[in-house]
Amino acid sequence: MTSLPAESLRPVRRTTRTLSAASAGVELALEDRDRTRPFLLLHGGAGPRTMTGFADLLAERTHARVLLPTHPGFDGTRRSAGLASTGDLAALYVALLDELEVSDVTVVGNSFGGWLAAEIALLESPRVSGAVIVDGIGVEVAGHPVTDVRGLSPAELVALSFHDPGRAPAPSAGDSGGGPSPDVQALIAYAGPTMADPTLLGRLGDLELPVHVLWGESDGIVDTAYGQAYAAAIPTSTFTVLPRSGHLPQVETPEELLGALQDLGST
Repeated sequence: MTSLPAESLRPVRRTTRTLSAASAGVELALEDRDRTRPFLLLHGGAGPRTMTGFADLLAERTHARVLLPTHPGFDGTRRSAGLASTGDLAALYVALLDELEVSDVTVVGNSFGGWLAAEIALLESPRVSGAVIVDGIGVEVAGHPVTDVRGLSPAELVALSFHDPGRAPAPSAGDSGGGPSPDVQALIAYAGPTMADPTLLGRLGDLELPVHVLWGESDGIVDTAYGQAYAAAIPTSTFTVLPRSGHLPQVETPEELLGALQDLGST
């Protein structure tokens, strides 16, 4: 994975914000790389660590302000009872943008974060100017069931998630053991056991924001048929397949993902 020298980046502010009454006092862990134009990066079921390196790369290369929240319930954070669906989480992030008073935000989400980016776009916040769905789950595609990751070993997950498993980061100490991890439990709490919403494809037809759908050609979790379905459902979308990438392009091929964003005029 591309890495940058620590001294080349401004300090990352890691804060916990308690959002106001509009969000019922929800606590939210947030990393804020303040570099002018804002991006909201949304991680998938593997947690915020799959986005931190790309957040640094995006901030450094584009001089953008990059917000990287941890979805409540992930990475040891607390999920309040009021956050019971992907839609609830989308509304929380719109409230966050209101509290931060940012505008012209591009929302970029991977995997579950891609579904979440679509839901945020559907809320039509005037603070959001575009969305990028990267290997997103959430839609139902006939004949292409999403891979059930529950119970898979770390090695099996790597094989499904990477074009080249040799580019996968080393597993952390908490990646092995029996039963679903806390992050998997949090993902199911938001996404449901099927990891999809049968109404989503139909609702996407109402989107008017520019949406870029980017997909790793070797994604073994949700194949390129999902990307094609997302793009076909959104009148304002473009669809790009990323070569030599799997389910996590921001980890496996971050330079290529950044190049695709720049080519599409998102930065």
